Amino acid sequence: MARPTPQSAARARGAELVQQALSEGYSFVDDYLRFHGFTHVAGVDEAGRGACCGPITIASCVLPDHDVPELAGLNDSKKLTPLRREKLFGAITEHAVAYKIVHIPAAEIDQKGIQYANINGMYRAVAGLSVEPDVVLTDAVHLPELECEHAPLVKGDALSPAISAASILAKVSRDRLMVEMDEQYPGYGLAGHKGYGTAKHMAAVRLHGACPEHRYTYSNVATAHAEWASTQPREEGRPGQ
Repeated sequence: MARPTPQSAARARGAELVQQALSEGYSFVDDYLRFHGFTHVAGVDEAGRGACCGPITIASCVLPDHDVPELAGLNDSKKLTPLRREKLFGAITEHAVAYKIVHIPAAEIDQKGIQYANINGMYRAVAGLSVEPDVVLTDAVHLPELECEHAPLVKGDALSPAISAASILAKVSRDRLMVEMDEQYPGYGLAGHKGYGTAKHMAAVRLHGACPEHRYTYSNVATAHAEWASTQPREEGRPGQ
């Protein structure tokens, strides 16, 4: 039988500590892990998985091991007001030990699928950190190919400030990108719904056809675009190609 390496032993210990923190009722697992020697606790989260236009955005974040007043109130980005998210975004980027934001474009999502794009983006976000994490925490996503320990936490944004910070980084950066796309592709209302499949958004696709940033493999986009295309000369591929 092969002897466990120090790296594999550390991974096993990290997983045990996460479970201990949860079973003992700790509010945040990050502090528990740091107390037991895991200095760099990275959180990873995404924004835009359920959208039908624009990228899926993944962020990773390692927060400092001391209290920062400006970071008080970290929570799931979807539960915060836009103004609060913007303020926390600035505080996170200023005070984080390290962070990385990755955008996976719609064309890649169409080519490889949203699940692949999400997982691959998370690996890229972790690899892009300027410090090597001792443990990576995700919001219920398994990343088995990470060399360091990782723990998928159900409702992780409520259990880990690092995940909450990553959630805010992903959400705010993606929202800003969708506002820019709205200027490039007017008529779809991207600055408002941020690429999600609202009734007005789908009505715009039926009226104008899909733009190059839409996800063509998504049924709502495909159906609406087909309605528009039925009145147009036949074309192949994604618009703009």
